[in-house]
Amino acid sequence: MKAMILETPAPAESNPLKIRDIPVPSPGEGEIRVKVEACGVCRTDLHIAEGDIPFRLPVVPGHQIVGIVDEIGSGVSLFSKGERVGIAWLRHACGFCAFCKSGKENLCKNAKYTGYDENGGYAEYAIVNEGFAYKLPDSFSSTHAAPLLCAGIIGYRCLKLAKAREAKTLALYGFGASAHIAVQVAKYWGCRVYVVTRSPSHAKLAKDLGADWAGENPKNLPSKTESAIIFAPAGSIIPSALEMLEKGGTLALAGIHMTDIPSLNYEKHLFYEKTIRSVTANTRSDAKEFLDIASKIPVRTKVIEMRLEEANEALAMLKKGVDGAIVLKI
Repeated sequence: MKAMILETPAPAESNPLKIRDIPVPSPGEGEIRVKVEACGVCRTDLHIAEGDIPFRLPVVPGHQIVGIVDEIGSGVSLFSKGERVGIAWLRHACGFCAFCKSGKENLCKNAKYTGYDENGGYAEYAIVNEGFAYKLPDSFSSTHAAPLLCAGIIGYRCLKLAKAREAKTLALYGFGASAHIAVQVAKYWGCRVYVVTRSPSHAKLAKDLGADWAGENPKNLPSKTESAIIFAPAGSIIPSALEMLEKGGTLALAGIHMTDIPSLNYEKHLFYEKTIRSVTANTRSDAKEFLDIASKIPVRTKVIEMRLEEANEALAMLKKGVDGAIVLKI
């Protein structure tokens, strides 16, 4: 099968992924094989390609996978051949540790991740344990469903940890693939949403999707907010976001990787019971909750379709910034 493989991390502009012909994987016990139809391109893929986070090599990136079950391993009972499924970032949790038993499987010390610990969806086929695959709403095409599987799920977990549903006002810093879905969920919950972005086209998309305000300078927000999420991987944003956070408010940090955080002034940035929450992966409950709510809204995903062979170009485009999400059609 054709696959785009990362053998050596390098800047996205230098085409770090190489197209290779590798064996089609066979599903083991409890596993399903998926013939990939689409795979979203995530900022985490960019961090992996450029070596920002440690991982095993070589690896096929991609963890927003949509495809058709074409082979099943022994003992599989949740899916049948011909069903359309999604594969997300979290692909294994032990189920026995204290984190797993307390509903925090995203923090499992033995967790494994798609396109990181095991090969992902920048390929014609992918393997996953049936317990970590998801049924997808029929209302979404495969291309438009792909961003839901990380951008959507992680955005949803950020909204939960930022306590956005209980808040009246929410600020989003950065407006990429995840934020353009999160804003729709927040508006569905009745929040006033303010978007901080340097891109005029991102600001326009934010307003088109329901944002109440969009601009470049956080000091120009219409008011302080009770809830906030930083999607941009820039630690330099944190002081400004905290300064514009209302007393008792919560700031969630969405990225798997972030540049260094500047020093903070206790009174100016942290006092008055403000909370900072980092976000680590997701639980399967998050995914199921989000996919259900996404079909009810229904969420609109803005996608740029590209071919598998254009994965390097897709990563380079993502690095510069795109409106919505990039999806590879396999």
